[in-house]
Amino acid sequence: MIRKLTLLSLLMLVAGVSLVAQSKKKGEDEKVRTVHGTVTDAEEKTVAGAVVQLKNTKTLQIRSFITQEHGTYMFHGLDRNLDYTLKAEFQGTVSPVKTLSTFDNRPKPVINLQLGPMK
Repeated sequence: MIRKLTLLSLLMLVAGVSLVAQSKKKGEDEKVRTVHGTVTDAEEKTVAGAVVQLKNTKTLQIRSFITQEHGTYMFHGLDRNLDYTLKAEFQGTVSPVKTLSTFDNRPKPVINLQLGPMK
């Protein structure tokens, strides 16, 4: 009987530690987010090799990403408490600037960018 109680206590302890570890991971994920999307040209064809710039509107730091084969880009680890702007450029064309706002509460927002003539 003592053996069963000891085993049960040990199992409960392991389950409790596991739950604490999972809750910490969820808490960390709630502080950051990922933005991704696709860059297309004026004819709505995906553009590989376009440069997507993500600008932190508070620090003015810029991160760049070169789109993949299907025109996709992704930025990880973005602070949910900051606003960002995004734009794409490719061979003399540029997309309008789009904003990722702190009011957008999606953890993985999709922001697609469409290239037009350089302004």
